[in-house]
Amino acid sequence: VQLVESGGESVQAGGSLRLSCVASGATQDIGCMGWFRQVPGLEREGIGSIDSDGITTYADSLKARFTISRDNAKSTLYLQMNNLKPEDTAMYYCAADGGGGCLPNYWSQGTQVTVS
Repeated sequence: VQLVESGGESVQAGGSLRLSCVASGATQDIGCMGWFRQVPGLEREGIGSIDSDGITTYADSLKARFTISRDNAKSTLYLQMNNLKPEDTAMYYCAADGGGGCLPNYWSQGTQVTVS
């Protein structure tokens, strides 16, 4: 499974962004997909995940502003981010479980989101 994400850019506080993550390869075996982010020097933070049936889970601190969705027909995962804040600045990664479960074992290359 390969994951390629896009959509990261610099935005002003209060703005919105949508990240996309396209999966290729053995996509029929993908279970959960999720989003993570990391600031240099800090631990990676889980944003949330979505299973193959569309059931989502979120970090409590982010669920009011972030929405995860997926289009299985397009093998694409999305992260809609609203009311962005400077503290949302980070490298964002998507991940997938290529074995049908819910533990990430495939990762994207990351895309930078900068909020100023």
